[in-house]
Amino acid sequence: MKKILALLLTLIFLTAAASSCFAEASNRKKIVVLATGGTIAGVGEAGKTAGYKPGTLTAEQLLYAVPELEQVADIEAIQVCNVNSDDITAEIWLTLANTINEMAKAPDVAGFVITHGTDTMEETAYFLNLTVRTDKPVVLTGSMRPATSISADGPMNLYEAVCVAASDEAVGHGVLIVFSDRIYAARTMTKTSTYSVMAISAGEMGAIGVVRDGTVFLYETPSKRHTTEAEFDVTDLSTLPKVSILYFSVDADPELLRFAAEHADGLVIAGAGAGEFSEKWIEIIRELSIPVVISSRIDDGVITKDNLLCDNTVAANNLSPQKAAILLRLALTGDTSQEYLENLFLQY
Repeated sequence: MKKILALLLTLIFLTAAASSCFAEASNRKKIVVLATGGTIAGVGEAGKTAGYKPGTLTAEQLLYAVPELEQVADIEAIQVCNVNSDDITAEIWLTLANTINEMAKAPDVAGFVITHGTDTMEETAYFLNLTVRTDKPVVLTGSMRPATSISADGPMNLYEAVCVAASDEAVGHGVLIVFSDRIYAARTMTKTSTYSVMAISAGEMGAIGVVRDGTVFLYETPSKRHTTEAEFDVTDLSTLPKVSILYFSVDADPELLRFAAEHADGLVIAGAGAGEFSEKWIEIIRELSIPVVISSRIDDGVITKDNLLCDNTVAANNLSPQKAAILLRLALTGDTSQEYLENLFLQY
C-alpha cells in the first residue's frame, strides 16, 4: 500500500512539474537571432585572444554554447552571413533591415538579436536604428575575445542580449547594443578599445541601462528620431548611394577631395577640432556640387552651423564621421537639398 501511495505521489509530482514546465515554456517569448559573424563566432588557438579567424562558428553553435538561453526565450536562428565585420556591406544592412521588418509583423516574434563583429557594430546599429519599422527590441551584441580564448566574453553578452530583446522594458527604445552588462543606444554607441572587454562605450552620453543576472534595467530613453518615427524606406533598395569619408590632418592633400567627389554621391569630412581644415581644403570644398557634411575627428563635441567654414556644407551635429555617412547615404535616396539635409542632421 505504501509503495502504491508513493508511486501515486510521484506521478502527481511529475505531472505537476511537467505542467509547470509546459506553462513556463509556453510563456517564453520568441526571439530571432540573426548571426553575421565577427569575433563572437571566431575560432583560434586555444586560450589566445589574438590571431583567430572571425566568422567561423554558426548561429546554432553560438546558441549551443549558452544552454541558459532555453530558460529565457524560444529562439529561431538565422545565419545572414558569417564574416569579419570589416566585410559588412550595404547589401547586408539591407538584408538585415528587410528581414527584421518582415519578421516583426508576426505576432509571435517578440524581438531580435544580431551577433556582429565590434569593428563596425556601431555603423550597423545606427543604420538599423534608422530603417527598421518596429517598436520590438532589436539588440546587437558581440565579443572582444574569440570563443576559443580563456574567459571568452561572447556567451555572457549573447545571454544578456537575449534577455534585453525579450524584455518589455526594451520596447520602443530603438536599436540597442548590449555589451559587458551595459545597454547602449545605437546613435551614441562606439568602440573605444582594441582589446578590452569593455571596448564598447557611448562617450559623454553613457549607457542607458544595465543587465544584472538576466534582469533588464533601463534608465534613459533616446530622444532622437528612430525606427517607427524615421522616414527612410529601404524596402525596394538593392544598394545605397556612395559616400566617402575624408580625414583631415596637417598637409592633407586637397586633391583627395576632387578625386573623392568624382567617385561619390556625397562626402563627409572628419575635420580637426570643431570640423575645421586648411585654406586649401576650403577652396576646393566651396567648388563642390555634391553634398558635403562636416564632422570631426574628435570623439566628443558638437558641430553647429556657426562652426562651418563653407556655406555649401552641413553640420553633422555630434554624429561621428561614420554615422554621419550613414545618415547622408539614406538621405541621398531622396531629397538632396541643403535645407533638407540641415534639418535631417538636427532631427537624427
